[in-house]
Amino acid sequence: MKIICIGAGASGLFFSLNAAAYGNEVALLESNSKAGKKLAITGKGRCNITNNCSPDDVIKNVVRNPKFLYSSINNFAPSDTINWFNNHNCPLKTERGNRVFPLSDKSSDIINTLLRECKKNNVEILYNQKVTDIKKENDKFIIKTKDDEFIADKVVIATGGKSYPLTGSNGDGYKFAKKFNHTIINPLSALCPIRIKETINHDMVNLTLKNVSLTAKSASFNKNIFGDLEFLDKPNAITGPIALTLSSLINRLGDVELELDFKPALDEEKLNNRLLREISSKPNENVNYLLKTLLPYEILDFFVKNSNINTSKILNSFTKNDRNELIKNLKHFHLTYLGLDDISKGIITSGGISVNEVNQKSMESKLVKGLYFIGEVLDVDAFTGGFNLQIALATAYSCAMHINE
Repeated sequence: MKIICIGAGASGLFFSLNAAAYGNEVALLESNSKAGKKLAITGKGRCNITNNCSPDDVIKNVVRNPKFLYSSINNFAPSDTINWFNNHNCPLKTERGNRVFPLSDKSSDIINTLLRECKKNNVEILYNQKVTDIKKENDKFIIKTKDDEFIADKVVIATGGKSYPLTGSNGDGYKFAKKFNHTIINPLSALCPIRIKETINHDMVNLTLKNVSLTAKSASFNKNIFGDLEFLDKPNAITGPIALTLSSLINRLGDVELELDFKPALDEEKLNNRLLREISSKPNENVNYLLKTLLPYEILDFFVKNSNINTSKILNSFTKNDRNELIKNLKHFHLTYLGLDDISKGIITSGGISVNEVNQKSMESKLVKGLYFIGEVLDVDAFTGGFNLQIALATAYSCAMHINE
């Protein structure tokens, strides 16, 4: 059986090598001059390939349509991913948060392992083949590129979403799916910076606020995330693990209120007691001294400017009302939400081909026999931590396992 897979990213490569291992003739069409361009930059070039957790924990970290993935994640679990790479001369390691990386810290080792296995299983990889059209005639698919035409018994779409378009993820998969009457759930940014109105000082860009809490609220939503936060100044935005996680939860909401708790480990009473101790130890210092005991130097100007704290006031005249105002700003610091950064800046795409029209075991279209969708092109996305690549590999494996049926 002749199979054409479109897109040589994580899901396309893994599908192709497994489908070919089952005895199929597989050709992999890639629009770029090399494979795995997005894989190469994930995890800051280290490639967080999966998360060392149970299938149930993966499902808990899926934001959109977790039930759709239950079969594929249980069919090819994180432990299977880890064993597969370890058994194919690409040793892995587990780090904080159960995140799994290649032992070498090089994403190229992941890509080269997938390419090596594709070659071993006689997968034909054709580069610089941007697909322009797909149609079905007499139970055969005709795939056209700029210079060539291919005929296949089955076609697998593994073109990714719309994030990082320079890697080739430009939304072509949605165009092909729509031609076959599939529904496309509006693609939006996910795991991306959150834009804010407040001006970020340049010194803050290199600052990581550790162990803070970020809350997002709307009429139907209230969620706070604890962890690390970072800042961007072009455009003014917050990023880092907790902002990225929240971005995936608020990307389809309207008005959102953001609050930052600089001291989540201290309730208001304990924080007040701490202020009293600092004030009594240095009563002749000004408020600026007090702030330096509470916040990193790089963020002091930003905090003062956006909370209207009088830093010149002497501590021995710092009243209870003054303390309450400071505590309110430390525990409920307001950030003005302006929306998410552009979809091209998202680590992953939220939205895509409706899973209601795809078989959850085989990844085959329910509308067109012989047409399959795997990986990020589907309307599934998860939090950061290796879960999205696990989804890519699991859907690819399930597709390869069932495609001969």
